[in-house]
Amino acid sequence: MTTTPFTTLATFAALLADARGPDAEARAAAEDRNGQLTKPPGALGRLEDLAIWYGSWRGTGRPTISAPQVIIFAGNHGVTAQGVSAFPAEVTEQMVMNFQHGGAAINQLSKTFGAKMDVHALSLDTPTADFTQGPAMSEDEVIDALRAGWNAVDPETDLLVTGEMGIGNTTSAAAIAHALFGGDAADWVGRGTGVDDAGVALKARVVAEGLARNPSAKGNGAEALRCLGGRELAGMGGAIARARVEGIPVIIDGFICSAAAACLQAMSPSALDHAVAGHNSAEAGHERVLEALGMQPLLSLGMRLGEGSGAALAIGILQGAVACHSGMATFAEAGVSDA
Repeated sequence: MTTTPFTTLATFAALLADARGPDAEARAAAEDRNGQLTKPPGALGRLEDLAIWYGSWRGTGRPTISAPQVIIFAGNHGVTAQGVSAFPAEVTEQMVMNFQHGGAAINQLSKTFGAKMDVHALSLDTPTADFTQGPAMSEDEVIDALRAGWNAVDPETDLLVTGEMGIGNTTSAAAIAHALFGGDAADWVGRGTGVDDAGVALKARVVAEGLARNPSAKGNGAEALRCLGGRELAGMGGAIARARVEGIPVIIDGFICSAAAACLQAMSPSALDHAVAGHNSAEAGHERVLEALGMQPLLSLGMRLGEGSGAALAIGILQGAVACHSGMATFAEAGVSDA
């Protein structure tokens, strides 16, 4: 396995805390260019802010997006033994095969926006432990998954999307949100893959039991990820952290990806400064997680598929923002009078 710059959760958190910020000179250059483009000030709305933000992380006032990457992580959850999902755990592996054969929604969206797509199945034959009985993972197990995510990022990519597949992982995400943001367990659970009202009530009970059994997860990002998360959530966390260190902007996907990202922000308040929310999922709890993270989604289309699909669709929004910023003529270049 490739060497990573962390061996414990403590060193991983320190790495996040020490990561460099955006390039102030590049941001100033991008702001200056934006002020000279052939449009009324602010006419492109949020697209202008996105392009400036993106340029500041890429170190240039006139950025381009040429190498987006989508990474899907898959993992199995021991908590499915509690009956929290409408689908059996073997669906995780079956969907991984579908990804690999190009048959899923995320394959089509990645192709549409020119993104390289990679799939990483993380020990599918060894589910995490049932977190109603104790921690989902040991520290070594969560570090292995974080490393897998870290090493999955292509250093040459200039925009990253992470996605997931894992039967039971909406329950895991809800447990993390409950641990980090409080409230009642029922506030965070939804229908996931399609459970009925009784299934939602069961999930709420399981989430409450999970936090009661793992009190160290309360308000602690590292412990929430270890005790209540899954390998695919840790994989996404490792990839998002690698992008933070490398200065690669990230589009966060739905409820499960946002829960993984929330663990990082709980470890370091600036851990997600390089990230934007791709969309607001229809899964219950996601909007509240985004509010807690201080993120405004780019899209709201009622999606709840996972796979990174909402974030992948938002690649097009960011591509459009950057294309306008860097491709439009300035007033001087176009010979247009500047009011």
